[in-house]
Amino acid sequence: MRRKADGNVTAGKETGTPTGGQGRPGYVRVRGAREHNLKNVSLDIPRDALVVFTGVSGSGKSSLAFGTLYAEAQRRYLESVSPYARRLFHQMPVPEVDEIDGLPPAVALQQQRGSPTTRSSVGSVSTLSNSLRMLYSRAGDYPPGQELLYAESFSPNTPEGACPQCSGLGRVYEVTEQSMVPDDTLTIRERAVAAWPPAWHGQNLRDILVTMGYDVDTPWRDLPKKDRDWILYTDETPTVPVYAGLTPAETKVALKRKETPSYQGTFTGARRYVLQTFATTESASMKKRVARYMVSTECPLCRGKRLRQEALSVTFGGVDIADISRMPLARLHAMLLPFANGKGIADKRRARLHPEQLIVTQRIAEDLVARLDVLLALGLGYLALERSTPTLSPGELQRLRLATQVRSNLFGVVYVLDEPSAGLHPADTEALLTALDQLKASGNSLFVVEHALDVIRCADWIVDVGPAAGEKGGEVLYSGAPEGLKQVEASQTRRYLFDEAPLQARERREPAGWLRLEGVTRNNLNKLKVQFPLGVLTAVCGVSGSGKSSLVSQVLVDLVARELGQGTTALEMEETDELEQEAALPLEGHIVGGMESIRRMVRVDQKPIGRTPRSNLATYTGLFDQVRKLFATTKMAKARRYDAGRFSFNVAKGRCENCAGEGSVMVELLFLPSVYAPCPVCEGARYNAQTLEVKYKDRNIAEVLGMTVDAAAEFFKGEALVERSLEVLREVGLGYLRLGQPATELSGGEAQRIKLATELQRTGRGNTLYVLDEPTTGLHPSDVDRLILQLERLVDAGNTVVVVEHTMRVVAACDWVIDIGPGAGDEGGTVVVAGPPETVAGAAKSRTAPYLRPCLPS
Repeated sequence: MRRKADGNVTAGKETGTPTGGQGRPGYVRVRGAREHNLKNVSLDIPRDALVVFTGVSGSGKSSLAFGTLYAEAQRRYLESVSPYARRLFHQMPVPEVDEIDGLPPAVALQQQRGSPTTRSSVGSVSTLSNSLRMLYSRAGDYPPGQELLYAESFSPNTPEGACPQCSGLGRVYEVTEQSMVPDDTLTIRERAVAAWPPAWHGQNLRDILVTMGYDVDTPWRDLPKKDRDWILYTDETPTVPVYAGLTPAETKVALKRKETPSYQGTFTGARRYVLQTFATTESASMKKRVARYMVSTECPLCRGKRLRQEALSVTFGGVDIADISRMPLARLHAMLLPFANGKGIADKRRARLHPEQLIVTQRIAEDLVARLDVLLALGLGYLALERSTPTLSPGELQRLRLATQVRSNLFGVVYVLDEPSAGLHPADTEALLTALDQLKASGNSLFVVEHALDVIRCADWIVDVGPAAGEKGGEVLYSGAPEGLKQVEASQTRRYLFDEAPLQARERREPAGWLRLEGVTRNNLNKLKVQFPLGVLTAVCGVSGSGKSSLVSQVLVDLVARELGQGTTALEMEETDELEQEAALPLEGHIVGGMESIRRMVRVDQKPIGRTPRSNLATYTGLFDQVRKLFATTKMAKARRYDAGRFSFNVAKGRCENCAGEGSVMVELLFLPSVYAPCPVCEGARYNAQTLEVKYKDRNIAEVLGMTVDAAAEFFKGEALVERSLEVLREVGLGYLRLGQPATELSGGEAQRIKLATELQRTGRGNTLYVLDEPTTGLHPSDVDRLILQLERLVDAGNTVVVVEHTMRVVAACDWVIDIGPGAGDEGGTVVVAGPPETVAGAAKSRTAPYLRPCLPS
């Protein structure tokens, strides 16, 4: 692919990079890359090496690694497949670059959330479940007289294997009188039947009952059972005249006189309404509403194991396939190892088996053990095959896919990885580096976008992008061997890589009290007793899978929410099929002291701030409301009687009608990726011409949305409310984002920092518990320092902050540390040590201690 450059080709500051010709053999040669904020970047990158792309958050590293290199590799590959097959791929946009030479085929392993269905699991992603089913089919112990079952009969996702009663979900769903009528002291008129629709539709059903002669003014509990059952469970749908607004007595008279009704109404029983709405509605909110009235219980036929009885009757090593799928991978590995070595089958049974069965058992067990070796090396031994992917962190999912690649034995491929160390304790990062070395040793190239200094130090070559984020980034500051970066003054990475930015010593805060929890049981936590200090900054750390997130993001959040009457927030419903939601884990444990100091709880997670491009940084933070009010106060807006709503692209009166405020229209190209072109009417502005005529300081509303936070801070100087919001966004390191940047373009880390900024701009209330799970994901060490300052601000305002964290620089900056472990899964779940960072750093049994010590202020 060759296109003319917009300007002159500029070589990066790399060691010995040529500016023309075909480049050196063994190098990928990039010329004129302009994707996103890249400024006509040219550089040469070695193949068969670990190349790490570094730079502050938003500097352009991902635009170079994924948006340019991987996108071009994918484009070239898809040109070789049939047009029909191309439609099966998620195709990336064609990158803005003049030319790329020497680029091998590429495989991308990006940070992404798991599949939204619980039917996708660790076993299916790693393909281990396929081998396990084959093992049970060919080498399992069958009951006498039972026929051979094929592998698909051991899958709950096939008609041959799924339990007929629960369709392979493991749970059955029903609506009950208690679920549909939560308060039986209410009358029907007082909306006792909560499962019925709200507003007019619900009123219509109540009016129909009046016509039919049912008592709507007696408490539900006092109605005859026959009447209650008919109203809730009937499948009849009678159509009757409705006299809206009349009392039951007046309705009776109107019916007798055969007066003309308001309309003819059709009745629907509550159960029928709930099940029908759930099955047919396209509204996510309506589906979520009716799902509340559906009760989930364990399937009585398969006892939650999801399979037919024939499959469950087959065992291997004395356990059925459902139980073996629930084992932690480390225990599964230990169980299969003797079979792989040919010693797992007892002599008595060996004599009864056909030689073919003996060979099959050993071969499949060997394959499973070899693949489990890689997963265990990557620190995933605590996971179970049946663990569903929606419950995995992006880091866990990426390592699962990485393990599959390590076993694939591909040669001559470029692996492009997005922060593979995300969610990893430093002890687990060492195992990750071993896996990357295996891929490199097999003759592959590794292009890794990374912030973790442990990974950067192991690089063969560093590409440092910067110097700052957004428009102030997009340049290659350095491309070469790691030690050469020491000479590049403009590099932010250099300061941290060569220990030129040590943490400043400060006095640790003393706890103002203690939030004490007892009897905590969930996942690998068993009757745990733990206390969190109040009024300080606390880090909860430990190896991956040790129980940190179970303790903080689940139990602590659930218990505090329950005490505050906020309801459970730890297991929020995602936009998935509610019937496939996993059953909520029972909440065991209680708070025995300290709640009197907590008035409010805020959980700052990494879930998106919106799922459509209509949601953006400005709308989420409330900043856009203030900006629209400013536009409404201009002379032209007042003369035309435009209110603040006129300046919203979600409101018909202000937005462009052609694109409905989207700013772009989709052009379907059949075999090529669909292209989003700027709307030909508004040219991407999202507003109609009349709205765009209104200007504030010579800028229209679309131009303001196109500004970065940094530029907007300068533009709105003097407007206190807007200034405050923008300043906080800059303080958390988001100055490079555009105000109108769609939520769909933001990373999890950016979404989390927007939530944090939204909270920081509120007037200080104090006595709030803030819970953050790995807030440094996606952050450069310089941005981590800015984040630490913001967390300390929250604490100084009289609040308590608890972070689950792996970045030792954050842990070292905290007032208190709780180290969970000592290992993962069954080997974790206990408090190894708790105290100030210096205490934890000196604990002999702590796996965190050796990594924390070097980060402590001197």
